[in-house]
Amino acid sequence: MSSKDPLLQPFTLKHLVLKNRLMSTAHEPAYSEDGLPKERYRLYHLEKAKGGIALTMTAGSAVVSEDSPAAFGNLHAYKDEIVPLMKRLAEDCHGEGCAVMIQLTHLGRRTGWNKADWLPVAAPSVVREPAHRAFPKEAEDWDIERWIGQYADGAERMQAAGLDGIEIECYGHLVDQFWTPAVNKRHDNYGGSLENRMRFGLAVVKAIRERVGPDFLLGARMVLDEARPGGLGRTEGLAIARRMIAEGVDFINVIRGFIDTDAALAKVIPVMGMKAAPHLDFVGEMKRELGVPILHAARIADVATARHAVASGKLDLVGMTRALIADPHLARKVAEGREIEIRPCVGATYCLDRIYEGGEALCIHNPATGRESTMPQIVQRTTGKKRRIVVVGAGPAGLEAARVSAERGHEVILFEAADEAGGQIRLAARAKRRRELLGIVDWRMQQLEKLGVALRFNKWAEAEDVTAEAPDIVVIATGGLPQAPALETGTELTVSTWDILSGDAKPAKDVLLFDDNGAHPGMQAAEAIAETGSKLEVVSPERFFAPEIGGLNHVPYAEIFQQHGVRITILRRLLAVKRAGNRLQAVIGSDFGDYVETREVDQVVVEHGTLPNADLYEALRPDSVNRGEVSYKALIAGQPQTLVRNPAGRYRLIRIGDAVSSRNIHAAIYDALRFAKDF
Repeated sequence: MSSKDPLLQPFTLKHLVLKNRLMSTAHEPAYSEDGLPKERYRLYHLEKAKGGIALTMTAGSAVVSEDSPAAFGNLHAYKDEIVPLMKRLAEDCHGEGCAVMIQLTHLGRRTGWNKADWLPVAAPSVVREPAHRAFPKEAEDWDIERWIGQYADGAERMQAAGLDGIEIECYGHLVDQFWTPAVNKRHDNYGGSLENRMRFGLAVVKAIRERVGPDFLLGARMVLDEARPGGLGRTEGLAIARRMIAEGVDFINVIRGFIDTDAALAKVIPVMGMKAAPHLDFVGEMKRELGVPILHAARIADVATARHAVASGKLDLVGMTRALIADPHLARKVAEGREIEIRPCVGATYCLDRIYEGGEALCIHNPATGRESTMPQIVQRTTGKKRRIVVVGAGPAGLEAARVSAERGHEVILFEAADEAGGQIRLAARAKRRRELLGIVDWRMQQLEKLGVALRFNKWAEAEDVTAEAPDIVVIATGGLPQAPALETGTELTVSTWDILSGDAKPAKDVLLFDDNGAHPGMQAAEAIAETGSKLEVVSPERFFAPEIGGLNHVPYAEIFQQHGVRITILRRLLAVKRAGNRLQAVIGSDFGDYVETREVDQVVVEHGTLPNADLYEALRPDSVNRGEVSYKALIAGQPQTLVRNPAGRYRLIRIGDAVSSRNIHAAIYDALRFAKDF
């Protein structure tokens, strides 16, 4: 029987029949090499195709010109070399019943001049984009003529590669930089009236359509309302969309908002704690107005919301891009009635923050995404000996080690000193807006129960408890404990961010928080302190606060700090803490010469990462086969650990996560997967 699930209904986009309503929208994971979609890029999209989606929109975006240097690891659509690589990607995905398109763009002012070939950044007018900081030159007539041809060239290459269609990027990039009065200040035929501002975009559509013919699919991911004073409003957005459709656009991928700053971008791409699917009603209104197939993605992170979006007729194809980074097999699990097994997107937006900070996209709790050549999305059962594996610690690292080991078919015993799983995630999730992080824990606990892992909570495991289980492999995932920065005096007078987050220490009236870790723990403690009404100063030795947190996750912290008048002091280091009557004196110095100042406060909170909780590891080393040693060469290559340093040893000993060194959730889970997949 055919399914009645709205998400599983086929949809015909012009002549293209799509098997369901689920898609991955255009985004640039920064997996390209030399601007080309080589193996890593191909395998990433192929995994989602295997996972059952109907359409994957590659690139975010592929640039059509040399003077649009990559800002996010963009593909180079202006190179002929891209054609055979895109052809293989398309053929592989087609083999899984998944359509393939690509998003084309010229970034305009949304990039930097000091990249690639050091060509000047160009835009409709000399209006700087705050996010990328370049001062663009005003586009000349020969630039405009050249770009129109280059868009058509790029489209022709993608048609030659056998793709099903293309999408033009029209939000925050060159085409809509011409549209919006906030950026376009020209006084020629490309500026002023709406007709003039539309001229470039319509010429691009016309040139592409003439080059690829009437049947090749052509869409636009476009902003229909910038929702800002002086920007492109809904009325003009609809007028442009109608003209684009008349000129040959087959579908519209709807965007609302603008992306010139981190704060604005976070409203277009919301992070955890923000409203889910915030633009869905607006999208439904646009669908009724335009009467063409409508695509959309903006924090549609769960299947129920996606199903509602389709069933209510607000859109035709639903983009679940971050959710598919968390679980590329989401669509297949829906189709097979295994919705409960979907690894949830928790909205951490580690993926996008890494891209915007110059890294590659990585999911906070699925380390296989983007590493498909070495890490499995589906853990295979071992064909070798069934082993007895003891995991100590039920934080993210220990939970993942236990899950993967059990998926391999081994007998797993998990010790945890606390009465519940989660480790440091439990602390982070105490903040209301970060509670979704518990999805990382809950999903793994659900899997462990299904797999029959023996769970032993409220048990502080000593060496004899571990060895009594006669294990073949022992995994130490005992995490870390907060450590204080090196102070000249007064460490005992400070409290840690853990004390604040756990509630063991209440924020005082006047607080100084010193953070030289620069990650979420310090900022979350600062948020908690500020929201109690305390007077707070955050001191950091860095050039800017919280350098380990990307731009999108900076936004809610910055908003809260502004609301509560938090003082941010950079380029200063806490040297000492002394008693000053009933108060404390914080002595503050600088790395840039002899400088000392003091603050009198009621409380000093410090954040300096964690110190490994390694006593059990050290106790177990002597009787281990490998004495705790790891072959990094094998680890990097994705191969099993086979080192033998003690032939008389009784078990192999592996240490992971913060039990090794202070890192983050992704690192802990990646440690666990890369070891346990070979047990």
